[in-house]
Order: sequence, then C-alpha cells, then structure tokens
Amino acid sequence: MFASLAGGSVIADPWFYAVAIPAVLLVGISKSGFGAGFGALGVPLMALAVPVPQAAAIMLPLLVVMDLLGLAALVRQCDRSLVRLLVPASLVGIVVGALLFGWLSAAAVSGVVGALTLGFLALRKFFPAKADAPPPPRWLGFIYGVLSGFTSFVAHAGGPPMGFYVLPLKLRPIVFTATLAVVFAVVNMAKWIPYAWLGLIDVRNLVTSAVLVPFAPLGVWLGLKLAERVSPAAFYRLFELGMLLTGIKLLWDGLR
Repeated sequence: MFASLAGGSVIADPWFYAVAIPAVLLVGISKSGFGAGFGALGVPLMALAVPVPQAAAIMLPLLVVMDLLGLAALVRQCDRSLVRLLVPASLVGIVVGALLFGWLSAAAVSGVVGALTLGFLALRKFFPAKADAPPPPRWLGFIYGVLSGFTSFVAHAGGPPMGFYVLPLKLRPIVFTATLAVVFAVVNMAKWIPYAWLGLIDVRNLVTSAVLVPFAPLGVWLGLKLAERVSPAAFYRLFELGMLLTGIKLLWDGLR
C-alpha cells in the first residue's frame, strides 16, 4: 500500500510504521503539554527501524505541524522574557550541531544527553530545591539553551536540557507549556535550512512524513484531553517520569 505512493518514494517496511506511529503519537501528546518529557523518545523509538539522522529528518515536518496546531492558542500564555533568552541560545546550539554533525555520532550525543538527564533527576530527587531558593541565573539558561538547540538538532531531544533550566523556575503549567511550545516552534523551523544543507531533506523522507501526518494532530488531541484531567502536581511528576524514561533510553542507545 505505502509503496504505491509517489512511485515508491516512501518507506514501505511495516516494522517502521509499527514503531513510527506510536512515536508520532507520543510526540504529539507531549506537544500538548501533557507528559512533555516523553517527546524526546520519539526519534529514539523511530530509530529502532531507521538510522537516527533519517528518523530526525522524517520527524521534523511532523514537529512543525504539531507546533502550528498549538502555537496560536499558547503564544499569548508564554513567558516572553524566557523566550527572548532561550531562542537565541537554541539557535546557537543548532549552528553548533550542524557544524559537528559529521564528527559526532548520534550514539555519542544520545549517551551524553541521557546521562545528563538522569543526573539532573537524581539531583532533584536527593537534593531538592528549597521553597525559598532563588531562580537559576539567566547565564545558566543560555548555556542550557545552547545544549538544548544542539541536542534538538541531532535527535529532536531538546526537551530534557531545556527542562533543566525551566523546571526550577516553578512556572504555572500553562506558562511552562506555552513557553516551551514557542521556543521549540522557532527551533524546529530554524532546523530546515541546515537539514537541507546536510542532505537530510529528500523526497522519500518527506513523503514518509506525509503518510504519518494524520497521527500528529491525533497525538496533540489525546494530550489535550489528558491534560484537562491532570493536576499541576501530577503534571510535573509526569514530566519528570518522561525525562526518566528518556534518559534511560538515550543512555542505553549511547552505551549500545
């Protein structure tokens, strides 16, 4: 069925769709703000069937679709000061990722991101921040923004590094979700040029993305329905659970 599209210019392996469809749904759910930490699992899951760079290229158009679905509703809720800090930092990270793309393996990046994610969660668990602790400094936000842009470029795994900085700010869930939505909408649009420059945007990947497009809004819709029934405390617990699973998966990919 799939091979008949675009004269065969589409991935036809059933195993690919067995992992790609759940991956797209998972990312869509995370884009709604529900279980946001799970979003970074999308590319590692899809990479069970195709190489990581190809999985990232297929996921990119789907991320843009998801961004556009939620952006209009969330842009007014974002923390504009944070957006002005994190967007330029993330763009620097994208440039670094593009320049180092041929030198660093996807496995190495996955391992580093996974280790940092698990380390951050361990710090939050065993050395929780005090209620009156000051927010982290903005220069630290810039560093995490650069790291987020880099890992987002390589494997669309920018959520955990961004969470390192934003979570301790204790934003309201809607502000947290909206801020990350705006930042990553800009980041995902910015990745098109370097992805094309590196030859990752081709007809086969784009047509495969088109086959998966219907599952993008479905995932966002599922996430919105779930978010309506979750308290702020549970929201952040789910985010941390998503980061835990993401960290384990990325670290395993790096060690493997």
